[in-house]
Amino acid sequence: MLTLGGLGIMLACSIIGGALLGPVAIDWRALLQAGASESTEFRIVMLTRLPRVLLGAIVGAALGCSGAALQGMLANPLADPHLLGVSAGAAVAGAAALMLGADPASPVVPLAAFVGALLTVATVYTVARADGRTTPHAILLVGVVCNSLAASLIMLVNAVASYSQARGVLFWIMGSLSTQRYTVVLLAAGYVLVGVVALMRHAHALNLLSAGEEGAASLGVDVERTRRAVFVWASLLVGAAVSVSGMINFVGLIIPHLLRLVIGPDHRLLLPAAVLGGAILLVWADTIARTVIGPAELPVGVVTALLGGPFFIVLLRRSLKRSVA
Repeated sequence: MLTLGGLGIMLACSIIGGALLGPVAIDWRALLQAGASESTEFRIVMLTRLPRVLLGAIVGAALGCSGAALQGMLANPLADPHLLGVSAGAAVAGAAALMLGADPASPVVPLAAFVGALLTVATVYTVARADGRTTPHAILLVGVVCNSLAASLIMLVNAVASYSQARGVLFWIMGSLSTQRYTVVLLAAGYVLVGVVALMRHAHALNLLSAGEEGAASLGVDVERTRRAVFVWASLLVGAAVSVSGMINFVGLIIPHLLRLVIGPDHRLLLPAAVLGGAILLVWADTIARTVIGPAELPVGVVTALLGGPFFIVLLRRSLKRSVA
């Protein structure tokens, strides 16, 4: 309770800080005055920044929780939700919708991206399944192949698109939280809540799976059913996140691993902590993205990649040294 309470307080402070910080200075005292709803500060904070900050928290929560679950299921701390090809499949469908003339602000692009994620999930699971069973190695290998294939399809879409369409596709693929609609925030929050609750139901089974497949089966875990459920729910969380924000990498890699080092590997605590930690990270990453070169802004996916790339290299080096030793 202390851990989750502390992370909850940090998230609340991050949301407030993210809403107040930006290229335009906000006088917070003006927000507290009577009639502040007619002020420019109120419109900037409540109608522009706050929905974006809230969406960032929701997307970060989805990526953090899915990353923790997939790492536990695959017994691999280097596993990242985006390595399984789900986000790339969603990006292909979203990019195709943009190339066909869909308005980036319309619900068509998120819907197409979510359908692309569903198709990718079905493809990865079907190909990785043999004799009624799947293995972590098969899921990873098929996911990497699907990721590479999707990356090629994205380049193909960019090659045949017009200049203006290609520019929009590129910016969306790099990740963006530039929504100004609370309806999108509410829909994303409802979906992520369902996915997180579904994954939390498998927290104890994930703890047993970390001790080995045979050991978990001897303790009453239906290994194949658990693996299928965790993979599907985690992948759908990633697909939902990509559908409203584009591709934002490494959140699902950084947060679960850092939290595992601090609070341990118990998924009953790790999964909700990853929800809060992912939300905190993405809120501040987006704040940096829209303030560091203000009034222009960087794609938030660039910021998370700059943070996550070196982290992944350090983590890989540590794993290699441990395996050699």
